[in-house]
Amino acid sequence: MKHLIYLFALAATFSLGSSDDAPVEVKKGELLFSDDFERSELGKDWKVVIPGFKIADGKLVGTQDRDDHGAVGRTYLPMKDVVMSFRFLLPKGCTFNVVFDDKNFKGSHAGHICRVAVTPKQIRIGDDKEGIMRNDIFAMRRDPKTKADSELLLKGRGVILKEPVKLDIWHDLKIELIDDLLQVSLNGKSLGSLNSPGIAHPSKESVHFTVNGNGILFDDLKIWKAE
Repeated sequence: MKHLIYLFALAATFSLGSSDDAPVEVKKGELLFSDDFERSELGKDWKVVIPGFKIADGKLVGTQDRDDHGAVGRTYLPMKDVVMSFRFLLPKGCTFNVVFDDKNFKGSHAGHICRVAVTPKQIRIGDDKEGIMRNDIFAMRRDPKTKADSELLLKGRGVILKEPVKLDIWHDLKIELIDDLLQVSLNGKSLGSLNSPGIAHPSKESVHFTVNGNGILFDDLKIWKAE
């Protein structure tokens, strides 16, 4: 629960975004990864870093087993500029993050590069590499003496998209990463974007779901090279 409060309470430090600006046109290139979860076991393409994820009825199911951290299910896929899409169903009391990482990068906590955080009331997009997970900022936010100063360093590193996400129905989410741009669409509607230097990190070597709550469903995941 502490982890959940940290991840989403900090959203107040970021600017509000909107879909007023025209989205950048990003074309899908080569299909790099696809999973419809039509099987009984997770298999070799997924690593459960923190329990628990499983497959049930042709869906990926994420449930938080620990109080101090959400469940983490990761797939390893070397990439830079990509289009990622999937379907999800969000039950009451649940949130999740989609996080792109580079474990070989030591300048941010756990190699986090950028993320999309989905809650029932809003969606947040963030540059982790130069934002909340950058090592110096990460440390400053945990020290009462320097926390206020850390807020100044976060300007331009995240955007809150005030888009409610209806519970217990299926949604389609699309995430587009190209150069220093991260933009998000929900159910075919462009919600907004963020330009920030950390997003342009040249080697995202994995992407994972972090789930807080019980029984979030994912399906029909695809990742293409972005052009």
